[in-house]
This record gives sequence, structure tokens and C-alpha cells, in this order.
Amino acid sequence: MLNSVDFSGRPFHFIGVGGIGMSALAYILAKYDLPVTGSDVRLSHITKRLQKEGVHIFWQQQESNLSFFQTPQAIASLTCHQSQRSKSYLALNPSGQEIRQPAASSSFLPQVICSTAIDKNNSEYQAALALGCPIFHRSDLLAALIAKHKGIAVAGTHGKTTTSSLIGYLLLKANLDPTIVVGGEVAAWEGNAHLGRGEYLVAEADESDGSLVKLSAQIGVITNIELDHPDHYSTLEQVVSIFDTFARNCQTVIGCIDCQTVKHSIQPDITYSLDLSTGADYVADQITHYASGTVATIWERSQRLGELRLPLLGSHNLSNALAAIAVGRLAGLEFATIADILSSFQGARRRFEQRGLHNGILFVDDYAHHPSEIRATLSAARIKADETRDEFPRRRVIAVFQPHRYSRIAALLTEFSEAFSQADQVIVTDIYSAGEKNAYDISGYQLTEAIAKRHASVLYRASLAEVTQVLTQVLQPGDIVLFLTAGNLNQVIPDVMGYYQQQTAAHLAEAAQPA
Repeated sequence: MLNSVDFSGRPFHFIGVGGIGMSALAYILAKYDLPVTGSDVRLSHITKRLQKEGVHIFWQQQESNLSFFQTPQAIASLTCHQSQRSKSYLALNPSGQEIRQPAASSSFLPQVICSTAIDKNNSEYQAALALGCPIFHRSDLLAALIAKHKGIAVAGTHGKTTTSSLIGYLLLKANLDPTIVVGGEVAAWEGNAHLGRGEYLVAEADESDGSLVKLSAQIGVITNIELDHPDHYSTLEQVVSIFDTFARNCQTVIGCIDCQTVKHSIQPDITYSLDLSTGADYVADQITHYASGTVATIWERSQRLGELRLPLLGSHNLSNALAAIAVGRLAGLEFATIADILSSFQGARRRFEQRGLHNGILFVDDYAHHPSEIRATLSAARIKADETRDEFPRRRVIAVFQPHRYSRIAALLTEFSEAFSQADQVIVTDIYSAGEKNAYDISGYQLTEAIAKRHASVLYRASLAEVTQVLTQVLQPGDIVLFLTAGNLNQVIPDVMGYYQQQTAAHLAEAAQPA
């Protein structure tokens, strides 16, 4: 399957090109000067970035998008593309050497890339089948790209985006210029992908649909293993099987043995831990958490490497940084260089992303949608709240949670009900379906009731409009309000911040009035 992905100049067409994983791959191919088209249903900053790189985007998913490739307009456009690129394409070659390839044949039918989100009854997908287009899952394309580099694939139920971003940032700032494909946006490379000229490719490896087994990397990282996608897996054992196959496909496996499943089921080649007693290869000790980040002493196989100052909150991010340190050492970097680079990493978007401070209220956008992620994010928020009480003596942590997928809430209802202990106030919306049918007879209200059995202050507000309304009523100066979602809850953040900006302006205007 991997060898049949053609990088010599045949067009690529992405159905759903604006998705975070699909767009990263489309961007890399476009930067390689390969002809890329795609379809999506809405304009976004991500699709705008692709358009700047020459990606032609159709704004509906329909049959005619594929028929386009048989028209004189398409042939002329692709021929022009070839002419502009000297009728050749840069082969995907880790040495960066240009290899001249023949111009595309008279057949301009594209290679069609889909994600698991694309239903087989999708009219565009059906048209690709009818025309005889080669069709690949996005994981097939990612696997083919990894195979052409020294691949570093970062897997795990939680922490993939931050860990892969840390590794990508480390190698980039160390002048190793890796290619980077991640599931989040990072300011250092202005998006979710970067085309490098070095030999490494850093990729986030997704286990949600089982496609993780297709990836064969020189270095595989496993941050943790839990059941997170009950729409695809029935048991934890099934998830472990996928990770085990991934581990066997990688030359060297780096794993966090604070996760007992990783420790006992995977048995990594190189281990890391936040507990010195584990005897892991890489350990953080003398850990101090501050509102601005974390300071720790780092050990490598019982030898003290030095101090790390990480500008990210929480133990989970320190653990992610240990994985990056282990990769950096494998790549031959000195610890002093690693520590210096990681001290300036500012994180990925939607990972404890501080969106603004208005009327003394800090607004934080976070992707947390699993109980473990919620606990980790709220723990980080509590650190920040407790460290800054001199400024705001009554500093509260407000968790606004939009449940994601009926199957996940039904399978992990008890775990969700216990995940909010570090929040002073919890607000729950209705469940964001992500296209899933409610075959589980579960609702956001039921989840709210379950949380309320363990938490004294819980509100249910079904719609985003109701969430916006209640937040304009309950927030106080000093609050840290976290919007926890893999759905669309964060759309309310600008409106709520705008309300409190107006409150601040009104207070300032009132104070400026003469006595």
C-alpha cells in the first residue's frame, strides 16, 4: 500500500482538507510543489493558509469536484503547474537533493485522501470510486512520508500534540530542520505543519481508528494508553493490541512507565518517569510547580543532566518534556542545548491556551475531553490559582465542559463524574455528537447529575447561548475560566470576553468622572 502512493507529480485531492490532520498533510505536499486540491464546507484560517500555498479548494463535497480533473481547465491548470516547476517535482528525499521525475501522464485523475470522518456514502468519495481514482486513508499517506525520513512518531491516548510539538520545536531550534506534522497549531512554525530539509520527520500518530498499526518509525514514543474511543474499541485490551503492533513496527520505542499499561504491556526500549524510584532511563526529580511553569532536575540513567525550566503548567507537561529530552539525546543533542530550547517553548494552540485577561478574569481554551485530560488541566489551573492569590485572594477555577461523543460519555460516565474535583464551579453543556448517533440514551443533563453527586456546585446549560448568558452572570475578578472541549464550545469565548471588556471599560469611564 505504501509504495503505491505516488510522489512523482500525480495530483492529490483531499476530501475534507480543512481538518487538522488532513490539512497538515496537504500543506506538506503543497510545499513539495506537488499539485494539491481539496474540498471543505467552510473557509477558515487553516484553509486560507493552504490556498496561499496554491491548494485549490472546492467549497462543497460533491461529485463534480472529481469530474473537474477530466476537464480541459484542469488539464491546462496542472500542465501550467508542471511548467512553472520545470516539468519536474522535488521527490520526497531526506537529503534534500532534487530528483527529476517525468511529468505526469495524460491521466490527471488524482490520488484521493480521506480520513475516517468521511462516510463511504459521501458523494465525492463515491465519485472517486466510480472514476477509478487511487484512494488512500490519511494514515497511508503519513506512513509513506514517515518511511522516506528518519521518522519520529508520537503516540498515546493523551499528550500526543504537546509531545510531538515539543520534539518538533526542539529539533527545529537545534538546526536539524525536521519536517513536522502535528494535530495542533504552533506559533514557531505558524500552523500544524512545517516542511524541513533535514532527515527527521516528527509526526503525531493517532490511535483513534486503529490506523496506528500502519506506521513504521525509527523512533516511536508512547505517552500513555487508556480507553478513549469506545466507538472503535470495546476494551482496553484492544487498544493495547494496536499500540503493541505500533511498538513492534518501530526501531526504538520510548515510553512513559508512569502509565502501568505502557510499563507492563509495551516494555519500551527507553523509559521515562516522574518517579525516581522507577529506575527509568530519564527521570525528573526535585520538581517545583509555579504559576509560570515547572522547574525540575533531570536525570539520565542515574546521571544528573541538569535543571530544566519548562514554561508549561502541570506534571503532565513535564512528563511530555521528558519524552522530548529522550528523543533529543538520541538525536545527539547536549542537554544544555535541549534545556535552553525547551525553556522558550510556548505550547500548542488549545492546550491551556490563555486567550485573554479581562476584568481580572483569565480565559483559557483547552482541548481536554477525556477524564484524565480534564484532571490534568484542572490541576494545572489550580497551581496557577494558588500561586497568584496575592493578586486575587478569592481566586476560583471555573470549568466549562462540553462533553464530546455519546459513546465516550456513556462508557466513561463514572470517570467523568469524578474528574472535576479541582474546580470550584462546573458548567456542563449538552453533548457534542461529532456526527455520532445517540444510541446510548445519554445526555449532558445525565452527566451533570452524575457530577453533582460528587461536586457541590454544578450547573447544566444545554446550548452555547445559555452558556454565554450564565458566564456573564457568574464570573468574578480573579476567576480562571477553562473551556474544555473537542467540539465547538470555544466559539463562545470571544463573546464572553467582549462582555467583560465592556465591563472594564465602563468601570474605567466611571472612575474617570469628576467627583
